[in-house]
Amino acid sequence: MSRQQVVTSLAPSPAGPYSQAIVANGFLFTAGQTPHDPVTDERVGITIEEQTIQAMTNLGEVLGAHGLDFSHVVKATVHLHHPGRDFDGFNTIYEKYVVAPYPARTTVGSFLGDFLVEIDVVAALP
Repeated sequence: MSRQQVVTSLAPSPAGPYSQAIVANGFLFTAGQTPHDPVTDERVGITIEEQTIQAMTNLGEVLGAHGLDFSHVVKATVHLHHPGRDFDGFNTIYEKYVVAPYPARTTVGSFLGDFLVEIDVVAALP
């Protein structure tokens, strides 16, 4: 199996020994994207809506670095710091990015430190 690393300066750089995304076996797998500005690495926004916009923007840049967009996404994993409070606000923004038929999705509650959302996706290559 071959693996190809995907790198873009338009999304935050990895904070550890991982890639922004890897292409393997006909799919692109992203690392979790958070609401951090790719230039300053500062958290963007204080509401779930603001932070979801930034996390989805970062995901879009990683997908775009390999010529993909959200129409290629088949699976998403979403971590919410406060799922009971933020689920609806997250969905309001998320549905503006994904297209029907919507990707399969798992949404879980996670301790995320100073941010409210982290999202990773799997995209099928055309």
